[in-house]
Amino acid sequence: MLTFLRMTTLALADSINPCAIAVLGMILTTILIQNPDKKRKVLMGGLFFILAVYIGYLVYGIIIIQLFKTFAEFLRNSSSCFYKCLAILAIVFGALNIKDYFIYKKGNLGTEMPLFMRPKVKRVIQKITSPTGAFLIGFIVTLFLLPCTIGPYVIASGILSELGILGALPWLLYYNLIFILPMLIITIIIYFGLKKVDEVEGWKERNIRKLHLIAGALLFLVGLVILLGWI
Repeated sequence: MLTFLRMTTLALADSINPCAIAVLGMILTTILIQNPDKKRKVLMGGLFFILAVYIGYLVYGIIIIQLFKTFAEFLRNSSSCFYKCLAILAIVFGALNIKDYFIYKKGNLGTEMPLFMRPKVKRVIQKITSPTGAFLIGFIVTLFLLPCTIGPYVIASGILSELGILGALPWLLYYNLIFILPMLIITIIIYFGLKKVDEVEGWKERNIRKLHLIAGALLFLVGLVILLGWI
């Protein structure tokens, strides 16, 4: 139950990260421009990209857990200190996101994709011509997303590391399902014509501070709970 609450809260905080939503918007826009009358291609492109993100982040989670396992002996002997470090890390990332609500600047370290990466991402995305391309390029794009999404994932992987890779795998599958859920909802909304891509982008820009605040509050809460040993 404790693992469920922690994974759910961390995944929710990770899922509403504005940069993941922004990248999905760029991909859907690119496919729409090239296939203005083929809504099915837009749907499939979005789904294939989301699938690539899901698989990519699953692989990253396994790698991170394996890195933690490398230091398993140290972690067993210093488990209390280890969990406190994870808690402090969550509080720091939470505070950075909360700060973005009050003092926002694009490309802030730890909360958004750095500005110098964005032109590179756009160039990569502009090469997409099909759903298959969206899938392949999705793997590349996940690397650019790491600076703004890796924080909660590292904390989650640290918590799961004591379960081993096989024990942690179902939790990683669950975590990443929540992580991709907003992108999945956006893709379906656009496919059925309930909203246009630019309307979603506009909504994201108007609410970007609130998204940071919600993500920050969730991360801060998880960190505080772990640090104080409340659950």
